[in-house]
Amino acid sequence: MPAALPPIAFIGGGNMAGAILGGLRRAGLPADRFEVVEPFAATREQLLARQGVQAQAGASAALARCGLVVWAVKPQVFADAAAATRPFLAPGALHLSVAAGIPSDSIARWLGSERIVRAMPNTPALVGQGMTGLFARPTVPAGERTQVEQLLQPTGRLLWVDAEPALDAVTALSGSGPAYVFYYIESMVEAGIEMGLSPAQAHALAVGTFTGAASLAADAGEPPATLRERVTSKGGTTHAAISALEAAGVKAQFKAAIRAAEQRARELAQEFGQAD
Repeated sequence: MPAALPPIAFIGGGNMAGAILGGLRRAGLPADRFEVVEPFAATREQLLARQGVQAQAGASAALARCGLVVWAVKPQVFADAAAATRPFLAPGALHLSVAAGIPSDSIARWLGSERIVRAMPNTPALVGQGMTGLFARPTVPAGERTQVEQLLQPTGRLLWVDAEPALDAVTALSGSGPAYVFYYIESMVEAGIEMGLSPAQAHALAVGTFTGAASLAADAGEPPATLRERVTSKGGTTHAAISALEAAGVKAQFKAAIRAAEQRARELAQEFGQAD
C-alpha cells in the first residue's frame, strides 16, 4: 500500500498529522518520503522522536517533490500558511485538508488549484480507530481519491459524502463526537465514585461499558433504539435511568448541542475562509 503513494508533504505537524504519519510509518513508508513544515520546535522534536521524521520550521524548495500535500493547520492560520507555502509546492500536487470548516472554494483560491479533498477526522485516529468524513471536488479523479483512502486507511474508517455542506454535519457528529463520549464517561465515573466505587473501578466500568456497547452497536445490524429496548425492562433499573433522562430532556438537549457544533462549523467558514 505505501509504495503507491507519492512523496507527501505535511503543512502542520500536530496531533492529526502525527496520527496519519504514524499509521503510514507503521505500514512501511520510510521517513524520507515525507516533508513536514512545523513552526513549533517542541512539536518538531516530538515528530522526530516518535515517527523518525525530520520537520522543518518553514516552507522550502524541498516541498516541490511532493505529489500529495496534507494541510493539518488550524483554520485561523490556513490562509497565511497557504500564502507562505504555495510558492514552493508542485503545481500538480493533490491537496488534502483536515482543517475544520474551511470550504474547498477558499482552499482552491488560496492555492490556485482545483485538486482539493477535504477530510474531517477525529481523535481516535491516534489509535487507529478514527472515523473520517471525506469530500472531493469534482475535478479530483477516482485514482486520486484512492490515494487519499490509502493515506488515511491506517487511521480507521472512512466515509465519502457527495455534498460539501454535509461535512458540517460530519464535524458535529463524529469530528466533535469523541468529546461527547468522554463527557458521558466522565459523568459515569463521577457517579460511580459518588456511589462508593474507587476511581479506578468506576473508570474501568465506564470505559468498558462504552467500548462493549459501541462494538455491539457496530456488529448487531440493528438500530440503537432496538438494542436499548432489549436492556430496558419495564420497572427495572435501566428503565428508571432512561425515564430520568427522558424527564430531564437529555435527548433533546444533546441533539441541540450537536446542532450547535454544526452551526459553529459554518461560522468557521465565514470567519476564516474569506481571506484573499
